[in-house]
Amino acid sequence: MEYVLTTDALTKEYGKTQVLKGIDLQIPSGSIFGLVGRNGAGKTTLMRVITGLQEPSSGTYTLSGVKNTDRRINGIRRRMGSLVEVPALYRNMSARNNLKIQYLNLGMTDDKGIDELLSLVGLEDAGKKAAGKFSLGMRQRLGIAVAMCGNPDILVLDEPINGLDPQGIIEMRELLMKINRERDTTILISSHILDELSRLATHYAFIENGMILEQLSSEELLSRVRKSSEIRVDDVRGMCRILDDLGLTYEIAEGDRIDIFGDVTVSRLVLAAAKENIEVISVREKDENLEGYFMNLVGSGEKKR
Repeated sequence: MEYVLTTDALTKEYGKTQVLKGIDLQIPSGSIFGLVGRNGAGKTTLMRVITGLQEPSSGTYTLSGVKNTDRRINGIRRRMGSLVEVPALYRNMSARNNLKIQYLNLGMTDDKGIDELLSLVGLEDAGKKAAGKFSLGMRQRLGIAVAMCGNPDILVLDEPINGLDPQGIIEMRELLMKINRERDTTILISSHILDELSRLATHYAFIENGMILEQLSSEELLSRVRKSSEIRVDDVRGMCRILDDLGLTYEIAEGDRIDIFGDVTVSRLVLAAAKENIEVISVREKDENLEGYFMNLVGSGEKKR
């Protein structure tokens, strides 16, 4: 597998506080890579380091085959676009002029691609309207257009859907999928809206307290999430005895509910309950989501689940 970005034992310290603790990451080319972690886990610091906004305290990262210690890294960083924290926009300028400035910053004299970028992010009709008068969603999309100048190999986005309304979130999701699909751009994205991230990402890394707990593909995640069935009965204790006899793993939830994990044959449960005169009120299948998996992973305190 080819990787556009890797890190090796990457650390970052502020005084005596170690914020990143030996980060090892491998981001496959062409992937949408979701960085999952709570506020303060180290997501933004990691992004600031790999985009060159800050230097690592120790360890290295490699971008498109070039290490950060190599003198060529500044040139290679032009292959990376980023939107970390607040978009750096000229708020008194139009979307088009913001892109023109970025083209000049990159040494690009031919601005023929600007119309295409404006169309890509849905700002082709923004006209001369100043960016400072844009909605939050429009500013975020303009920030992504600025980051896409020069057609980078990888796009690094820190919480790009934070603060957006539901429609803005949908538009951002569709935009990122379009960029990944049509331009084959690798995207590294962090978000605390994990349900939305699960609709986008092809790969994940879970970060907690400056350490990577786990890294896996969406297919691997799907195979690991716990499938369960929620059963409601009029006799919880009696039903638990039946589940013990059947060798099933379960947890007692609120009131009359029991969560049963693994593949469960509903008819078998209902028949077993009926033999003991236990009324089954309802049975509902459930799948653990990304947030549930992350919370279980963090709660376990283990490197691997």
